[in-house]
Amino acid sequence: MSFGLPLGPQHRVYAAFTIYAFSMGNIFPRFPDIKAAMGVQEGAFGLSLIGTPTGTLISLTVAAPILERIGFRRALLALIPLVALTFAIASHAPSPLTFFVLLVPVGIMLGCVEIILNVEADRTEFLIGRRIMNRAHSFWSIGFFSAGIFGGLVAQAGISPQVHLALIVPIAIVGVALFLGGYQPSPKREVASDGEAPRFVRPTIAILVLVGTTLSALLLEGASLDWSAIYMRNIFESGPLMAALAVATFAFCQATTRFFADGFVERYSPSGVARSMTAVMAVGVLFVYFSPHPLVSLAGFALLGIGSATIFPLAISAAAQRTDRPGAINVASLTQLSFGAFLLGPPLLGFVAEHWGIRAAFGVAVPLVVLTFIAAPALGGRPIRKDGPPGDGDVVARASAHQDSY
Repeated sequence: MSFGLPLGPQHRVYAAFTIYAFSMGNIFPRFPDIKAAMGVQEGAFGLSLIGTPTGTLISLTVAAPILERIGFRRALLALIPLVALTFAIASHAPSPLTFFVLLVPVGIMLGCVEIILNVEADRTEFLIGRRIMNRAHSFWSIGFFSAGIFGGLVAQAGISPQVHLALIVPIAIVGVALFLGGYQPSPKREVASDGEAPRFVRPTIAILVLVGTTLSALLLEGASLDWSAIYMRNIFESGPLMAALAVATFAFCQATTRFFADGFVERYSPSGVARSMTAVMAVGVLFVYFSPHPLVSLAGFALLGIGSATIFPLAISAAAQRTDRPGAINVASLTQLSFGAFLLGPPLLGFVAEHWGIRAAFGVAVPLVVLTFIAAPALGGRPIRKDGPPGDGDVVARASAHQDSY
């Protein structure tokens, strides 16, 4: 039995990405308040944030077969409100250690939702006969942007993080009921397989080069989500709304870029697009590092959102198209290394911020931006072909390419 608004399969995917991002995104504008309530410095707070990637890496490694047995519909309808609920519970943590412990189950559920939504987006592409993956991820960024604006307004009104995040739980429940109540999983794709894929895959030299292209974008994306609000508070003593606007600005610009990115990749080469985005990222880092005014910093976060939007999916496509090993193996290897850096890097930047200032937490990415620019030719010199049936690597690429999650 289904309920909720009548929507097409791709529109339910878009709605799921949006509601999921909104449910998880409201905590990020409240990080300054949660950190201040604990009375700790950036290093200790950054360590506590590792709880989320710890849980996420666990679920990305072991959860897929469990979710298949439970069923995507049943799991998704329960998990999105639970994400909001567990974040609300974690906001009550009195210390970094407690925050870490409470974030581990949050990360487990985030990883499960990531698996469901990315696999479902891929299956929906096959069902309707056209690509929707980049646009689906743009709706993730739209949800995160909405969370940033909403969170900033609530914080500006003087409402505590605990009450604020508790309010997100019924909002998530209503959103799931209205937009996902009629969700039915798309049919599975029949993909040739040589057996069960290994959980951890040895990278080749070529894959390590591709990892090098992704590190700057992933690190700066995670740093912008985790630390931008605290940056605005520490550097400019900005109010809650201005601090939240840093998160929202990054997410909005990332969403807009992803929404229109496919046309540029079709027109120009992947390496050309990547180098252009890398140059934009470099300017964004300089704006954030040297900024004398909050508006200059917001411009920097906007440029970081634009520059970080497309590099990781281009690397995933390049890995899938390699012929030295099956595409699925190359994609799994790239994803494990890149996604691990994406999840673990921003929390560890807390130590950089504590000892050298929070501007340095963004400035340390400059060598990685240079590495991305140098390694960009590995992404390919020809436009990505969209005609023809996708191969096994394409399937796993989309199932693995989070690029937007925590």
